[in-house]
Amino acid sequence: MIPWGGVGCCLSAAALYFLGRRSGRDAEALDSVTRVNQLKDLASLLDTACKVLPLVVSVSGRVGSDTPINCEHSGLRGVIVEETAEQHFLKHNDAGSWVQDSALMLSMSREVPWYLDDGTGRVYVVGARGASGLVLTVATEVFEESGRSLVRGTLDYLQGLKMLGVKRVERVLPTGTSLTVIGEAVKDDVGKIRIQRPHKGAFYVSPKNIDQLILYMGKWATWYKYASYGFSVFGIYLLAKHAVQFILERRRRSDLRKRVLAAAAQQNAEAGPNGTAENGAECKRDAQMPDLCVICTEQRYNTVFVSCGHMCCCANCSSRLTNCPLCRRWITQAIKAYRH
Repeated sequence: MIPWGGVGCCLSAAALYFLGRRSGRDAEALDSVTRVNQLKDLASLLDTACKVLPLVVSVSGRVGSDTPINCEHSGLRGVIVEETAEQHFLKHNDAGSWVQDSALMLSMSREVPWYLDDGTGRVYVVGARGASGLVLTVATEVFEESGRSLVRGTLDYLQGLKMLGVKRVERVLPTGTSLTVIGEAVKDDVGKIRIQRPHKGAFYVSPKNIDQLILYMGKWATWYKYASYGFSVFGIYLLAKHAVQFILERRRRSDLRKRVLAAAAQQNAEAGPNGTAENGAECKRDAQMPDLCVICTEQRYNTVFVSCGHMCCCANCSSRLTNCPLCRRWITQAIKAYRH
């Protein structure tokens, strides 16, 4: 039997090890980006570093937009708005009881061009929804109960459903939020500077500053490392335990088989010319031979071979034999015996 527990622990250790290495590489990559203290310096930095593009930088500022979105429910002004609506209901399962479930009815997202402003300059951010670390604020969360009309309730009940209501959630990135963006800085044809996802490297939009992000990733890398060590040790312990048990079991079966065959050989030596045991030999055989099948050494022997008369195998092993394992005589019939 395969020790799935030990194999699973070792595979988990390998996965955690690679996650730790990835977090460590991400932390090193963040530590190597160019930090821009004031956004007004980014234009001159791009002009002087044009030969070593792409230029991955870390900038900070407050979210702003020339055309912000006015949230319908919360009244907030934001640059990214996501709205979801989930239908909640009870459904009749196969066991005859009602269980709660939900289904997504609406998922809508809107985004307008927006920038970071620190008072000295502006930097436009492109593709922020695909960046790591972006967190939208839950502006509103409302649950609207379903109506209780008799006709609708009857139809839903016949379909095995009981409508509870609709949950509407509105998430927004408000204007004025302080953010740190890490990405590739480029200048377009009209002179606007924007931050976008680099072809290689980190792309983050986070309320944490770069030092906090590096510390956060370093902690995760350390946690993955020690968790990987722990799973490795436990997995190796389970595999070693299974290997030792397997070896001991094989040795036990081998010793038992040898004792059974030795006892059978002694019984045959003490048997008379007609193949039957002499006076007292049968009792001696019962005292020496274990009450187990000589083939599998696991099940009790319960089958008599015709015509030698030996009973030394279980019914399962006897079905695969053509000769008696004790006297090697041809088996014409195997009869299962029942003990009382």
